[in-house]
Amino acid sequence: MRALNQRLVLERLRGRGEATRPRIAADTGLSKPTVGQALLDLEQHGLVRATGRSLAGPGRAAVVYRAAPDAGHVVGVDIGRRVLRVAVADLDGSIVARLDEPNRCRSASALVRTVRESVARAVDSAGLRPHDVVSTVVGTPGVPDPASGTVHRAPNLPGWERRGVLHELVSALAAAGSDVVVENDANLCAVGEHALGAALGVDVLVCLTVGTGIGMGLLVDGKLFRGAHGAAGEIADLPFGPLSSGPLPSGSPSSGSASSGSAPSGAAVRRPGPVETAAAGHAVLAAARSLGLAKAKSAKDVFRLARAGDERAVRVVEEEAEKLAYVVSAVTAVLDPRLIVLGGGIGGNADLLAGPMRRALAATIPAVPDIVAGQLGEDAVLAGAIATALETARELVFDRRGLRPAAGGD
Repeated sequence: MRALNQRLVLERLRGRGEATRPRIAADTGLSKPTVGQALLDLEQHGLVRATGRSLAGPGRAAVVYRAAPDAGHVVGVDIGRRVLRVAVADLDGSIVARLDEPNRCRSASALVRTVRESVARAVDSAGLRPHDVVSTVVGTPGVPDPASGTVHRAPNLPGWERRGVLHELVSALAAAGSDVVVENDANLCAVGEHALGAALGVDVLVCLTVGTGIGMGLLVDGKLFRGAHGAAGEIADLPFGPLSSGPLPSGSPSSGSASSGSAPSGAAVRRPGPVETAAAGHAVLAAARSLGLAKAKSAKDVFRLARAGDERAVRVVEEEAEKLAYVVSAVTAVLDPRLIVLGGGIGGNADLLAGPMRRALAATIPAVPDIVAGQLGEDAVLAGAIATALETARELVFDRRGLRPAAGGD
């Protein structure tokens, strides 16, 4: 019971800010002596501290307490194809160190080593020791599979799909005792926008990230939805239109067997290609060049030209919006989200994409959600990693400081 009271008092201070003992008692329903004992225990273990005295009201000034932000620290990591981002934060979520560096790694082993060294430098620059880090969350493209130690569907990171690489990464970051979680980057983008950005307070949302690749993060009732195998939102390989053709192998279900009324064996059939091929950044540039926009050197240039009124660029952008509407239409029809957040280098152009996307969605689903640009930009994944790490760290700190919950507690 004593540990439960301590936890209740600590959660009050973390959730609603600094307060006096009488205020905590009123908010938690605990007696003032019980709150006083809990505060004494928490202060002795470095989890709360006195910040001054309240001069409000008659009588003696009451001591004001707050949760100690430096009782533990967390690390967030965003592994991008071109840039590696690392941030160290205290338990209030305040960033105390930040490091961004190019990702030039040509192998999985090199990337694991670079992540470990970058985290170590960031922790050192914050004036901390490695064991001061309680929780570390890493965002990566693909689907982390802890059972096999593999990151599935991460072709843009050389060697990153090698079996066992996930175990190597976790071991490298957990050496000093930190809890380590590796999460899909689009999932963390959704968490970041929900915690600090465009989706603040939204209970059901879709976060669509579009850049060199395509990903999707889903939140339901404010919680990350990963699915049964951690692959919810992995839309890059969804079929999108007939992009190629070729003969089916003899004896396949559609190759003209006795039970099928389809094309005869060896006939050319249409095969849809993946969404990522049709709608990621390289597809935008290819579409622009097919219309003669030779001066567009990147997808960013295409959107810049569209804003300037170039009719061909506007056409490419509208076609891209229709493709993205197709991408989210099925999940939108099933989940009925309140908000679609667009992230990534292309998704950030919501001012040009949202209107055509809404029109395309209105033709296929009964209720069109609002479509907005993410507010956190390139820091969305990092923000989601920090937010996720804090949820774990705040519980672990309580336990590691010698304040353990009662038997049978959460």
